[in-house]
Amino acid sequence: MGALRFGRGPRGAASTGTSRGVTGVATGFTGTATGVTGVARAASGSARSAGSVRPFRRPPARRSRRTALLAVAALTGGLLLSTQQPAAAGVNLVKNPGFETAGAGAGAMPYCWEQSGWGDNDFSFATVADAHSGTKALKVELTRRVDGDRKALITESVACAPDVVQDRQYDLSLWYKSTTPDAAITLFRHDTTAGWQYWTDLKTLDLSAGYQRAEVRTPVVPPGTDRITWGVSVYGTGSVTSDDYTMEEVAPPPAEPECTGTAQECLDGRWEVLPTENPVRSMHSVVLNNGKVLLIAGSGNDTDMFEAGTFTSAVYDPEDGSYRTVPTPDDMFCAGHVQLSDGRVLVMSGNKGYPSADGTVGYQGYKDSYVFDPVTETYSRTNDMNDGHWYPSATIMGNGDVLSFGGLREDSSGSVTAERWSAAQNQWLPTWQVNQTWSYWGLYPSMILMQDGRLFYSGSHVFGNGTPGTGSSIYDYDANTVTDVAGLQNKDERDQSASVLLPPAQDQRVLTIGGGNIDSNPEANRLTDLIDLKEPNPVYTPGPPLPQGTVDLGAGPQPQTGAQGKMYGSAVLLPDGTVLETGGALHNRANPVYESSIFDPRTDTFDPVAVDPEARGYHSSAFLLPDGRVMTTGDNPGNGTWNHQVSLYTPPYLLKGPRPEITSLIDDQWLYGDTQRITVDRPIAKAELIRPAAVTHSSDPNQRFVDLPLTVDGNNVDLNVTSNPNLAPPGWYMLFAVDANGVPSVAEWVHLGGPETLAKRSAGVAGSEASAGSAAGSAHAAHVQDFAGDLAKPAKKPGKKRTSAPVSPQIAGCDRHYGSANVCVPTVFPETVKATTKARCDWLAENAYGRLKVNGKDDPLRLDPDKDGTACGKGDVRRTRG
Repeated sequence: MGALRFGRGPRGAASTGTSRGVTGVATGFTGTATGVTGVARAASGSARSAGSVRPFRRPPARRSRRTALLAVAALTGGLLLSTQQPAAAGVNLVKNPGFETAGAGAGAMPYCWEQSGWGDNDFSFATVADAHSGTKALKVELTRRVDGDRKALITESVACAPDVVQDRQYDLSLWYKSTTPDAAITLFRHDTTAGWQYWTDLKTLDLSAGYQRAEVRTPVVPPGTDRITWGVSVYGTGSVTSDDYTMEEVAPPPAEPECTGTAQECLDGRWEVLPTENPVRSMHSVVLNNGKVLLIAGSGNDTDMFEAGTFTSAVYDPEDGSYRTVPTPDDMFCAGHVQLSDGRVLVMSGNKGYPSADGTVGYQGYKDSYVFDPVTETYSRTNDMNDGHWYPSATIMGNGDVLSFGGLREDSSGSVTAERWSAAQNQWLPTWQVNQTWSYWGLYPSMILMQDGRLFYSGSHVFGNGTPGTGSSIYDYDANTVTDVAGLQNKDERDQSASVLLPPAQDQRVLTIGGGNIDSNPEANRLTDLIDLKEPNPVYTPGPPLPQGTVDLGAGPQPQTGAQGKMYGSAVLLPDGTVLETGGALHNRANPVYESSIFDPRTDTFDPVAVDPEARGYHSSAFLLPDGRVMTTGDNPGNGTWNHQVSLYTPPYLLKGPRPEITSLIDDQWLYGDTQRITVDRPIAKAELIRPAAVTHSSDPNQRFVDLPLTVDGNNVDLNVTSNPNLAPPGWYMLFAVDANGVPSVAEWVHLGGPETLAKRSAGVAGSEASAGSAAGSAHAAHVQDFAGDLAKPAKKPGKKRTSAPVSPQIAGCDRHYGSANVCVPTVFPETVKATTKARCDWLAENAYGRLKVNGKDDPLRLDPDKDGTACGKGDVRRTRG
C-alpha cells in the first residue's frame, strides 16, 4: 500500500482501544508459526492502576478484547514477578531483554513479551536461533499486507512493563536486522486514569542484512504516566528480527536557571509595541521559509481601495523591522492561503465584489488563484478554481495536494464545490476529477488533516451557525463520506472560534477555543473543547473555561464577569509544546477583550500571562516567528477603522537564561523516515518541527508541531523523522531544539520531502550502521495507526448534485442599509442594548461609528426617524425622546 493517500483504504471489523490489535494466534519457538490473515483490531491495555483524576482529561479508552492466551500470559507474569522498583540510571529496565526465558504454555511468546497489531495482513511471530547474543531472537514477519501492522511489545502488565517517573526520559535500544524498510520502534504509555494508550513512533528502522543497533530517547514522561511498553512494529511485507533490548533512565535535568527579566516577566512574558506601523491593512499573515512574513491586505476591507483597484501586500523582515510593499494583482481580501511543499504560497479566491448598497447582494468570491514566490516576492497567476470561494478553507494533504471547501461564489451564494490543487500538475483539477459531496461547509471551515489522511472539521468557522448536524465531523476523501462527531458545546456559538492540533501532532488531540454568533450577537463565550482523535469513537469533551481579562464596553477596559469570553481569538503553537491564546472581542466587531494565556496540553490547563496592549479583534492575526517570539497584527472594528500597530510577545521561556544553539545542521533537505544529525552547544530535551503560520480570521488548520524523538551522543543529536506524511505534510518547517527548562533555540529551516522523494529515503547500508542524512535506499510506506475507526454516527454519502447553497446577503452580520460596505452596523445589536433608536445610536457613538448615510428608503433598525438620510442625527435622537 502506498504511503501517500487521502483516506482510509480497506478497513476491517470494528476497533477498540489503542491500535494494539492483539492477534489471537500464538507462535511457537521453532520459527514455524502459522501466518494469520485477518482484520484483528486494536486492543486496549489490560493493566490499569488507580490514581487521582486530573482535570479535563480526555475520556478513558474502552477496554479491549484480548485473546485468552495473552490474558493468561499477562496474568502469569504478574504472579511471577513483583512490581518494578523506581528506575536507576544505568540499570536495564527491560525484563527478558534477549528472549531467553520462555513464556508459559506451549507456543507462547517469550516471557514478558506479547504480540499485537491490527489490519488485513498475513503475519507470523517466531522465536528463532538467529540471535545477536545468546541463543534466541524474536522475528516478526508480514507476507501479505493490505493495511495495518504487527507489533512485538513488552507485555502490558505490572510485572513486565517498566515503571517510569514523570518528567524523566529514557534511552531505549535494541539490535535488529530487517528485510523491510517499513518498521519502527513504537511506544505506548499507561495512564493512571485512562489506561494503556498509544504514545508515539520513535524511530524508523532501516533495512539491514546484518545486526545493527538502533537507539532512541523517549519524550519527557507526561503527568499521570506510570509505566511504558515498547517494541518493534512491522507495517510492510518483510521481516524484522530483534534482540538485546535495553532501557535506561536518563539523568534528571539541571535545576531551573536564574530569571533574566523581572520576576513578573519570567512568569508571564512581556509585550512590546513596535515603533514602525504595518503599512497595509493586512488580514492574512503567512510566515515564509526565509523567516520573513507575507502580509496580505488586498483592498483591506476598504471600498475606496477596491473601487480604485488599489490592492496591497507587504513583506515584513523581523531581522531589521522593515516592510517592503508588494504589487498585488487582485483583491485578495478574505482569500484562502497555504504554503505549498516547495515554499511558495498558494492564494485562492478573494473578493470579486462588496455587498450592494441595498443589501440584496452579499460578498462575491472570484475563481482567480495565484502563487507567491518568497524568492522574487512576486505573485503569478495559476489556472482558475472551478467556483468562487470567498472565505475558503485550505488544507495541505500528505502528498502535497491542497483541498479547499466552502466560501461564497461569484453570485454570493454558498459554494458546494470541493477543490483540489494537484502538486504533481501544479494546478487546480477540474471538478470531475475531485470527489464531491455537494456539502456547504460554510466560511473558513477549520479542516485539520488527520494521521490517516482524513479531515477533521473541528466546528470552528466564520459567520453565523456551523454546518448542520453535531457541529463537527470527519470527512473521508477516498470514501467520499462525512461522519458527524458529537460533543461540541453550543455548536451554533462557535463562530470565530479558534481550533488547533495540539503539540505534538502525534497525539492527535484538537483544542477549540471560544466563539460567538454574528447572526444573534450574544456575548462571546468561554467554552473550550478537547477531542482525542486516537479514540475509536472520538467525541469532544469540555475543557477548562477560558481565563477572563478585561473588556472595553465603550468606557474603557473593565473586568469580565459571568460567562463573558471572546471570539476572534488566536491560538499559536509555541516551541516548548504549549499554546498561546491571545486577542479577541466580546461582540461582533466590537468590545475588544484584553486577555492572553498559555495552554499546557500535558495538564490541560490555562495559565494567564501578560496581555497585548493593543486591541486584536476582527481581522487580527497572531503567529510564531523563527526566533520564538509571537507577532500580532491588525484589528478592524465595525466602524471601519484599522489598527496598524504591531505587537511582539516574548514568552517566559526566553527569559530563563541562555538559549541552546544548533551549531551544525548536516542537511536541510529531509525525507520521511530519515535520521538527521544536528550538533548543539549543550544538552537538549526535545526537538520538533513547527509548520509556519498561514493564518486569517482565527483560522490556521495547517499549523502543527511534530515531535522528533532524539538519539543522543553527547552534543551530537540524531533526530528521528516520522515516516507518515499525514503527520507532517511536505514543505518547509522551523526546527527548534529545546532544553530541559523549555528554552528553545532560534529555529533552523528544513525542508521535509514530498512524495517524489519518498523512494529516496535512507534505508541504511545492509549489514552496517547507516550514516545520518544519507539519501539512498528503498521506498517505504507510512506507518498509519488505527485511530477513529469505530465512529458511532453513520457515515453520510454524497448528497444530490447541486449548483450552490442559499446564503443570506447579510451573512457577515452587517446591515448594509447604513454606511459604506467597509462599515458593519450590526444586524442584531448586543443583548445589553435596548431596541430603541437612542440606545442603538448611543452604542454606535460609543464605538466611534461617526456619520452614517442611510442607503435607500428602508430603515430596518429605526436609526433615521426624521428620514433625512443620515442615521443617528440630532433630529433622530431628539425625535425619539419626544
